[in-house]
Amino acid sequence: MSTNNSVLSAAILAPDILLPTKGHDMQKWATIACDQFTSNPGYWEKVEKFVSDSQSTYNLMLPEIYLEGGDEDARINKINNTMKEYLEGNVFTEYKDSFIYVERTVPSGVRRGLIAAIDLEQYDYAPGSTTLIRASEATVTSRIPPRVKIRKGAPLEMPHILILINDPDKTVIEPLADICAKKAPVYDFDLMLGGGHVRSFVINNDNEKAAIVDSLVSLKNSDAGENPLLFAVGDGNHSLASAKCHYEDLKKAGLADSDSPARYALVEIENIFDYAIIFEPIHRVLFNVNCDDFIDFCNDMCASANDGNHFEIPYVAGSTNKGVLCLPKSLHTLAVGALQQLMDKYMLSHKDVRIDYIHEAETVESLGSSEGNMGFFLPAMDKYDFFPTIVKNGSLPRKTFSMGESTEKRYYIECRKI
Repeated sequence: MSTNNSVLSAAILAPDILLPTKGHDMQKWATIACDQFTSNPGYWEKVEKFVSDSQSTYNLMLPEIYLEGGDEDARINKINNTMKEYLEGNVFTEYKDSFIYVERTVPSGVRRGLIAAIDLEQYDYAPGSTTLIRASEATVTSRIPPRVKIRKGAPLEMPHILILINDPDKTVIEPLADICAKKAPVYDFDLMLGGGHVRSFVINNDNEKAAIVDSLVSLKNSDAGENPLLFAVGDGNHSLASAKCHYEDLKKAGLADSDSPARYALVEIENIFDYAIIFEPIHRVLFNVNCDDFIDFCNDMCASANDGNHFEIPYVAGSTNKGVLCLPKSLHTLAVGALQQLMDKYMLSHKDVRIDYIHEAETVESLGSSEGNMGFFLPAMDKYDFFPTIVKNGSLPRKTFSMGESTEKRYYIECRKI
């Protein structure tokens, strides 16, 4: 099967991938995803100091902690100019029509993935969509425009999007380890600031690429449903939604045809049944909130729904206040869904209250212990419920789960021209 046919049959393409030429300091090149450490400016200050004046993906991205800093346009212009400089300055080696097999060492083991381009024509982030590629969580449309703005003028994209497949028999990703065993890695290095280790191998042999596509087609065909779900977004929902919106904008303006690079998005595909993939909870912190007022609000909203079956959600509020918030299970099938519903309603009438989504329990404890804040500790989702829940309910509540701690997120390494 050709890679052209692969787009129609499996929504996947072996793209032209850009990597730094040999000799680059890869530890300084690779930077963690922009949506991490959004309440920890100290982390990004360490990144900036470590990178210094080296060529780095840090110079090609906008950490979301700076999205509302007032200098957003200047930062974006600088990013776009740096991308052009890198493209014109022989920074990259191009691997044409290639997949890349990745092994990422994290505390839970070695996580395996495949870098590929997916077809945005076969992706829809709307709840209840029946496309081959779907969002896993409810998409906050207000979060899309800033990301589209960044992508709009960018000549390059870098993937931090992780796409999951439902492959219990390990037929797609896992066999690539044997295929690549005799290959030389294209990169092999320790990631900065505790990110673990990563190495990768280029797959550009036509037979090897065809075998990957065929295994995905077989996986798709094994789905007994009328509308099979082959790919579900594990990380980077809003980034992929932004790529989709940008592509649709180009189509409306007559600037993108079926062969446009903007039709695709570079991602890493992983098997949800990989032993090293651990679903971690994403906790919540409310800022500028009156603890007693929020608890009273929750109790009032839940009074008529309380049938004795409830979720217990521990919280910390200020330096001395710790407790457990009990929410009826009739609100939602997941504790995170029940809490998020109430937070959303509360913030509609309390405009000064702000929410952040935190991966580390220690950070929740620290932030929640500050006066005027509340931190909520949520349970992890069972990953075996992931695909069935999306098929049944359309999507999960936003920020339901995380695939590992912040330092285990994808680092920007590969690039693609868009």
